[in-house]
Amino acid sequence: MTDLLARCAQLVDIPSVSHHEAEIIELLEGELRGLPWLRVERVGHNLVARTDLGRQHRLALAGHVDTVPPNGNERARVEGDVCWGLGSCDMKSGCAVILELARAVAEPAVDVTYVFYECEEVAPEFNGLSRLFAEHPALLAADAAVLCEPTGARIEAGCQGTLHLEVTLAGERAHSARPWMGRNAIHRLAPVLERCASYEGRRPVLDGCEFREALQVVSVEGGVAGNVVPDRATVNVNHRYAPDRSGEEAAAHLREVLGDAVDEAGGDTVRLTDNADGARPNLTHPLLASLAAGASEPPVAKLGWTDVAFFAARGIPAVNFGPGDPSVAHAAVECVQRSEMETVFTALESLLRTGA
Repeated sequence: MTDLLARCAQLVDIPSVSHHEAEIIELLEGELRGLPWLRVERVGHNLVARTDLGRQHRLALAGHVDTVPPNGNERARVEGDVCWGLGSCDMKSGCAVILELARAVAEPAVDVTYVFYECEEVAPEFNGLSRLFAEHPALLAADAAVLCEPTGARIEAGCQGTLHLEVTLAGERAHSARPWMGRNAIHRLAPVLERCASYEGRRPVLDGCEFREALQVVSVEGGVAGNVVPDRATVNVNHRYAPDRSGEEAAAHLREVLGDAVDEAGGDTVRLTDNADGARPNLTHPLLASLAAGASEPPVAKLGWTDVAFFAARGIPAVNFGPGDPSVAHAAVECVQRSEMETVFTALESLLRTGA
């Protein structure tokens, strides 16, 4: 087997902060175009390499090549069986695995689409995978997909949906020495905050994976001056919901939770600022079922939103499965273990060679 840890270190040493992926994409493009069994397409700083063997099923393997800004960890450092450095976990180790699979398996039992894309770590409108689906959907056509996001080499199926509501409560200004002459909008937040703090989310089990819904106030704004009763207070509420609900259903549920704590007829406002549907696990697909059957641990639900949702929105079942502990992603101590890279490589190589 190729030294996957060394390959990861090579990729880490190529700077690729979001919007600056040209150099790493050029390296990957050069290597992929040198493999005669692949047809390679480049769209901006996104690469799609495909086999075309007429197999019954097609599997997409995808990874983003960008990183967050550095934090004193720009260069790779290999110590024993650990590679330290920016992007080592999220997700150049996953990209290294995908690249080596493309090089190692010339005649897979399933057709394979290898995808390397830009701008996952920034606003969704820049996401390379989203751009490919919008502009060149045929390049990403597949029966199932694996996103090699860091999961500690354990299958995390589907993903949660996420939405944000901006709730603004109205009041009336007055001098703080005579507060009875006004209405304090910040004080009116109390029932909103209490309902969010006491929220107990559902825990639906889908394909054997337990999702756990959550509700959190993630920002608060208000206040005019130290001697003024505030006439406006705003909270941003983030709801993570299980993928058996649509975004519309989740937004309606959140309005029910807030209930009469918000008086829109009295001047309060509620604005949905973003809403991204989740992805159901769909572990019944034969390719994903085979991957799960060969894993050392049973799949778990992805408690967070990932780009598997882009595949799910097009009817392509997808899972997250990659090396690296997600708890160290974006941290100065970001790193990846050799054993996790080898575990993911071996599992995916077996799937590609056998198709089952």
